[in-house]
Amino acid sequence: MTMGSVLCVDDEPRILEGLQRLLFGKFEVTTASSGEEALSRVTRGERFDVVLSDMRMPRMTGAVLLAEFLRLAPDTVRVLLTGQSDMDAAIAAVNEGQIFRFLAKPCGQHTLISALENAVAHHRLITAEKVLLEQTLVGSVRALTEVLALAHPEAFGRGPQRYERARAIAERLGVPDPWHVEVACMLATVGYVVLPNDVTAKLNRGEVLDAAAVEMLAQVPAVAERVLAHIPRLESVKDVLDHQHLWLPGAERGQGSRALPPIGARILRALHDFSVAEAREGSPEGALRILQQSAALYGSDVVEALRKECENGASRVRSLTLRDLRPGMIFATDVTLESGTLLVSRGQRVTVQLLQRLMNFRARRIKEPIPCWMPPEHVAESKA
Repeated sequence: MTMGSVLCVDDEPRILEGLQRLLFGKFEVTTASSGEEALSRVTRGERFDVVLSDMRMPRMTGAVLLAEFLRLAPDTVRVLLTGQSDMDAAIAAVNEGQIFRFLAKPCGQHTLISALENAVAHHRLITAEKVLLEQTLVGSVRALTEVLALAHPEAFGRGPQRYERARAIAERLGVPDPWHVEVACMLATVGYVVLPNDVTAKLNRGEVLDAAAVEMLAQVPAVAERVLAHIPRLESVKDVLDHQHLWLPGAERGQGSRALPPIGARILRALHDFSVAEAREGSPEGALRILQQSAALYGSDVVEALRKECENGASRVRSLTLRDLRPGMIFATDVTLESGTLLVSRGQRVTVQLLQRLMNFRARRIKEPIPCWMPPEHVAESKA
């Protein structure tokens, strides 16, 4: 197991030198002589298991610094060194900044090392739990949507490309835990199971819905909410889906000085409207022009990130025969029989099960070649 990484922050150089000597060989130690320097390391992308900060520093106290770490790098475990005269402030910092431990000066060598070892262990527990939660939930929800796509390609087939874009846009914009946005995007369409197929088809094509269809569509958010009620620890996903009604037909469009919804909700709304616009305009470029005209609904940053993702996706499209398809690819067009019968909707991800289904239809003459978006690893293979 690798040594834990510790960022030590103090305005006195001799204390930092002493901490480096004391902790050498036990931790990977980085030092910063001010709160500003410590924060600049984080904003440049450096990550640490633990940050150990002195309380009394000029310009920025340790309590303020650790509160900023909670905002910028919430997985970094925060430890505060404080003198007796700062005890009240230290207690307040523990409560407000969710500090893991505060140590009173003077602090013995054994006490300090033991506290940092515990902090590193706590960081590993947090990150392991997050990885398990992400992999379990994302995998389970993805499996659900893949089954739905096989059974109802008109309603759910286009989802995987949208999910991939949702996460990629969230990552581009620096959204914490971008998998929450991906899962919200998956669950946003689960409610379509209550809709008749013709209503779903009209919705995906961007056609005008009659009053009865709009009333049916109003039931969709409640279905997703009931699904979420059975899955614990998805508060961030729920926060996104709480705004789902805003991007469904018949909803009031936010105007004027009303505050923008959370970033995750804006990403999903942009992707929904992009999909509808693409169906109407016939191309991603036309759809992007429509969204750019209404950028205030989503935020210009979201529209720009979507534009970059579309450009990235366009560079990865290859036309393939059925035997060249591999799991992980995404269909760039509908897959049909030569008779016109729809088998798989554009945007659906290739899986082993889906390949088996297509092979079973091969004798009925599937229309080939099939344009597909290639995952980066497949693009690299094709260039080799």
